[in-house]
Amino acid sequence: MGFQLITCIVERGKANKVVDEALKAGATSATMFYARGRGIKEKLGIFGGIHYARKEVILIASKTEQTQSIFEVVTKTARLDVPGKGFAYIQPVEKTAGFFE
Repeated sequence: MGFQLITCIVERGKANKVVDEALKAGATSATMFYARGRGIKEKLGIFGGIHYARKEVILIASKTEQTQSIFEVVTKTARLDVPGKGFAYIQPVEKTAGFFE
């Protein structure tokens, strides 16, 4: 059985809703934490100085066969089709320990 890791970076305050929907879609668990980022807004000088975006990061380890459907729910719920709302990506997982269903 293979696994993949979905990483999703969303606006602060949105992670709980995204995780709730991921769990409904088949995810068995998720890890959330706060982060701050720096990027294009800083380079453009938006807001007259350095802007540290406050974000939440969600990590979801899923079985390979469930990853795509969970990913679609996560990106839809987080509205990642809208610029500035965040982004998500999938990575392969080489080895796991402690993964329970």
